[in-house]
Amino acid sequence: MKKHNFWIFGLCLFLLGTVQAQNVENKANSANIPQGQIPTDPNVKIGKLENGLTYYIRNNGKPEDKVELRLVVNAGSILENDDQQGLAHFMEHMNFNGTTNFQKNELVDYLQSIGVKFGADLNAYTSFDETVYILPIPSDDPEKLEKGFQILEDWAHNTTLTEEAIDGERGVVLEEYRLGLGPDKRMLQEYLPKMLYGSKYAERLPIGKKDVLENFDYETLRNFYNDWYRPDLMAVVAVGDLDVATLEQKIKDHFGRIEPAKNAPKREEFDLPNHEETFITVASDPEAPFSRVQVMYKDTFKSPAAKTTQDYKDLVVRSLFSTMLNNRLNELRNAANPPFIFGYSYYGGTYARDKKAYQSVAQTSETGQLTALQALLEENERVKRFGFQEGELERAKKELIARMEKAYKDRDKIESGRIVGEYINNYLEEEPIPGIEWEYDFYQKVLPSIELKDVNGLIKNFIHPDNRVIILTGPEKEGLELVKEDEVLALLEEVENAELTAYEDEAVRSELLETKPQAGTIVSEETNADLDYKSFTLSNGAKVTYKITDFKNDEVLFSAFSYGGTSLYSDEDYLNTVYANGGLSQAGIGGLSLNDMNKMMSGKIVGVSPYISSSTEGFRGQAAPKDLETLFQQVYLYFTGLNKDEEAYNSFISKQKSFLGNLMANPNYYYQNEIGKVRNEGNPRFSGFPTPEKLDEADYDLAYAKYQERFADAGDFNFYFVGNIDEAKLKEFAKTYIGSLPGKDSNETFEVPEFRVKDEYQKVVVNKGTDPKSSVQIVWVEETDYDADEALELDALGEVLTIKLIEQLREEIGGVYGVGANGNLRKYPYGNATFSISFPCGPDNVEKLTEAALAETEKLKENGPTAEDLAKVKETYLQERKDKMQQNGFWLSVLQESDEDDMDISRMMSFEERVQALTAEELQEVANKYLDANYFMGVLMPEETE
Repeated sequence: MKKHNFWIFGLCLFLLGTVQAQNVENKANSANIPQGQIPTDPNVKIGKLENGLTYYIRNNGKPEDKVELRLVVNAGSILENDDQQGLAHFMEHMNFNGTTNFQKNELVDYLQSIGVKFGADLNAYTSFDETVYILPIPSDDPEKLEKGFQILEDWAHNTTLTEEAIDGERGVVLEEYRLGLGPDKRMLQEYLPKMLYGSKYAERLPIGKKDVLENFDYETLRNFYNDWYRPDLMAVVAVGDLDVATLEQKIKDHFGRIEPAKNAPKREEFDLPNHEETFITVASDPEAPFSRVQVMYKDTFKSPAAKTTQDYKDLVVRSLFSTMLNNRLNELRNAANPPFIFGYSYYGGTYARDKKAYQSVAQTSETGQLTALQALLEENERVKRFGFQEGELERAKKELIARMEKAYKDRDKIESGRIVGEYINNYLEEEPIPGIEWEYDFYQKVLPSIELKDVNGLIKNFIHPDNRVIILTGPEKEGLELVKEDEVLALLEEVENAELTAYEDEAVRSELLETKPQAGTIVSEETNADLDYKSFTLSNGAKVTYKITDFKNDEVLFSAFSYGGTSLYSDEDYLNTVYANGGLSQAGIGGLSLNDMNKMMSGKIVGVSPYISSSTEGFRGQAAPKDLETLFQQVYLYFTGLNKDEEAYNSFISKQKSFLGNLMANPNYYYQNEIGKVRNEGNPRFSGFPTPEKLDEADYDLAYAKYQERFADAGDFNFYFVGNIDEAKLKEFAKTYIGSLPGKDSNETFEVPEFRVKDEYQKVVVNKGTDPKSSVQIVWVEETDYDADEALELDALGEVLTIKLIEQLREEIGGVYGVGANGNLRKYPYGNATFSISFPCGPDNVEKLTEAALAETEKLKENGPTAEDLAKVKETYLQERKDKMQQNGFWLSVLQESDEDDMDISRMMSFEERVQALTAEELQEVANKYLDANYFMGVLMPEETE
């Protein structure tokens, strides 16, 4: 099941705009904003059954014929007794392992039969305060819809919790527990008691305790279920392509019959107690790959829910503050001597629902923690003393309104899976749900009224000497001196008394290009009526292909490629440039630095990234329709005006070195590097993981020269656009910014590498790490002629084997949390088939599970897949394709890949027929062709101890 990444929890809140507001001292201009309560979106119907269950329903047509269901339980690990630690999460697992209407494995088996994938679609997560079950189902079949609601109802009150099922799931949950072991958890256990001082949260990590998971009594789990899985602590969310009345009746029919709880325990709320002192934790671990610093200022008061329009304005002001401060931190990141790899600040949630905090976080080099912490503290102090400037505020307003405008324009095209989260948060934390129409209108009216004084005043409420926590985490190794607590305290005092100067907001020019280039012409045009896309060729030879869609109102996706890539480099040049290529774009374009570009792009939804791969070079990008010309201008400048800036490149190298610091001390990274060495024995181009030494040896001048070579001829490029395109403007921009580029009629292709991995049995065991954790990967690689039908068969074989591996290794043996198989047949740079199996597990189980996995492959070779399993895979393919056909990204990849791999694009029109025509005999034949005795097996084992 899903697990929360607590390190980025606050950042996600900031990026997704889900932080709640508190009242602060910025009541000025209140007369200019709408007054009263924040309304509730009229598109959502909210109700409550007599038994106390709450429901949210919304009709939403994207994707077609699908409804997203959620069962939200207002209960998580925080409610566990001492002898229940980990059982909230265990209970989540048990809901997939036997209910009144679905015996063990029947639930997953049924959902797979209707195209719902376990893990990818069907899922759940448990957090401190809630448990949420995720179920997308088809809405165009009454029987499937009824079964979906029956599953949701069973999760709510019909779990059987048999002793056999409980014991059978212990191994799976313990494997998930095992996955969480490592340096991050060891350091978390050091700092969590200080971060969550005096709170029950510090003692209730959702994964729980190993001894409890191994030994809890059956009744202990049943008690948790009976106490907390009850209708007054539940919400059902149903959003999808179905009328509200039908969904509401389904909820009433299935959940109205649940009896209200009697003599139920009170659902308490837990807070974070205040503390006057500053808590500091310096946590280190020999296997920690990265270094981080975090400063946290927890509020001294409980945060009220946002109810009024003034509360909502406070949220907007807070968003402006975060945007401006993070723009400054990003400028520091791009500086000549960056103090951190990246850094950000935000005001948002803590683990406790009723307590917010202001936090600043940075990832650093292993020796740069104090430097990074100083930079964060100084930028906060700079804002406190001098505030922001008008230019910064105006750019931040442009950014916010641009994001809101994009959301507003796409309001009728948003996927149901992106809507349900708002209603979950409304139920659990009273987060307002006014709807994008109201929000966009509010932003338009309120943003002009917000002044610098409104934003500048926030920092004084955010930063205070009490309730302060500072956390440093990173590697522990010989020769590395750890930061001491008194050094941190001294730094706090130093920054408070430091002589700082106000931020200098340097002006940048307003246009990317001051003069337009001489336009080319369109010399020929083509139309594919069957797939509804068009192409034209420009006078310099460049080809532009585009498909106009209405999948999104405010989106145009873009890509481009040309053959060649690094395959045309000599081996020596490749090795000298492979680690420098990533730094090329860090210099900016057209005489503008990255920081200049960020300022200039304020309010624009646009981005372009060049790349050079092993066999191609090209671009990836996207833009709002209104900013499409800017995208073209960026492409033009990446061809003609990529800056060469040693300082910017050295900044990139510095950050890369900081990122790599202790990477090879981490078992997972070390394992992948060692496996790569063995697999690439004799490969003259194998570079392995980057090291500081390799980065120092990278040749920026050569990389820049090679980039110029690769992008010298725009005439052999293919450009692709998919989305809400104005055809006339697209042609105008293409003629101006692509047609004007040099066309040299080079018509380059790529060179096929000579190196091949060994087609023989190999087994490599890598010993690294102290935790009882292992990882297994089994890989078959075979050079072969490409066949499109066989490519589908090999992929389907991977899907079938994944089903069998989950059944055997997870459900039957209980030896893994996750396992998967994947098959892939490629045409370029040469025809080759790859098939792999991978899973993490306990060291004691490696041999048994490997044998079991290989036994499943042998069964497929001997008997082929069962009719039931093949039908599941077919239905999954058809459901996925139905969704993908309404996505711009899918069509962009189809258009480019058909050209790049020289495929017959018309074959996609027969995809459903080809899927339906798949036979067990074909998959069996493919299995026998490729899954032979010549495979590579890599195994990660802990370090051997005496």
